[in-house]
Amino acid sequence: MNEPELPAPSVANPESESMKPQTAGIENRGAAATKNSSNEEPLDGRSWERATLEKLAFASLQEQRLVRRWRNFFRFVWLAIFVLVVSVGISHNGPSKDGSTPHTAVVEIKGEIGAGAEANADDIVAALRGAFEDEGSRAVVLLINSPGGSPVHAGIINDEILRLKLKHKKPVYAVVEESCASAAYYIAVAADKIFVDKASIVGSIGVLMDGFGFTGLMEKLGVERRLMTAGENKGFLDPFSPQTEKQRAFAQTMLDQIHRQFITVVKAGRGSRLKETPETFSGLFWSGQQAIELGLADQLGSLDFVAREIVKAEEIIDYTRRENVAERLAKRFGAAIGEGTVRAMRASTTLR
Repeated sequence: MNEPELPAPSVANPESESMKPQTAGIENRGAAATKNSSNEEPLDGRSWERATLEKLAFASLQEQRLVRRWRNFFRFVWLAIFVLVVSVGISHNGPSKDGSTPHTAVVEIKGEIGAGAEANADDIVAALRGAFEDEGSRAVVLLINSPGGSPVHAGIINDEILRLKLKHKKPVYAVVEESCASAAYYIAVAADKIFVDKASIVGSIGVLMDGFGFTGLMEKLGVERRLMTAGENKGFLDPFSPQTEKQRAFAQTMLDQIHRQFITVVKAGRGSRLKETPETFSGLFWSGQQAIELGLADQLGSLDFVAREIVKAEEIIDYTRRENVAERLAKRFGAAIGEGTVRAMRASTTLR
């Protein structure tokens, strides 16, 4: 009996069969990975844009904070400068120490004497009054270093010193540093004694009126001066107009009168100590040593020497009134420019 034939089973390669599912798995995972990576690219782009915007926003905020901090810093600096200027101005307008204890009061007279100058009658008189009125001051010392200046301001200061000496019964001493000439010496003779350094410059007892005349130059250049005045002598100090002999004589008479006033003040202040010679009131000046020999000064001595040996009060308090920083800057950049120009262009009567 014949048995039916069964189909022969197909024999597969075990390795190929076993690898098929693995290969498929790898292919599937690769495709998934590719799909995922393609899906993530837009997400990464949006994240980068958002991160960039956030960074820009934070940077802008940081910059604004920095600007505010610097603005506040500079405001604080300007406020500190303002407070410093005010404090310096206040401290320089009065005595620098406690005036209740026994001391030597000092008032400085330095530089040119006159209106608008550091050494002007208003400030010096105010300082002198403070120095005399202080109960602790045993004497007042005029610390002088000046080439001279206005006879009017010098006369006001001289008169006030004499009045305060009589009222408060306190001695006044003048101590000369580099120079005490002309209007400065006008002030110094109000002191009871004048102390100098052997090399100081002292004297110049005279008066001058200075200016310029450009009439000859204008004629050479063919320039015509058109000055209109009411009064024939109104413009006789004009540098571009000729000066007549009558006008010259008038100006000289005025200078001689002021010179006689100066001489009278010097003789009253120095008295019998003055050894007058033909040159004493000629406008010459002398060294400190020569000034002592001529009776224009009394002896050699510095501020410390006078305080220690003469006044017997070694503590020194400065009563000088000074401009604060704000006033000095305003004068330098503002009115002083115009004032200096006008002063340079016009003639003035000066003791120097």
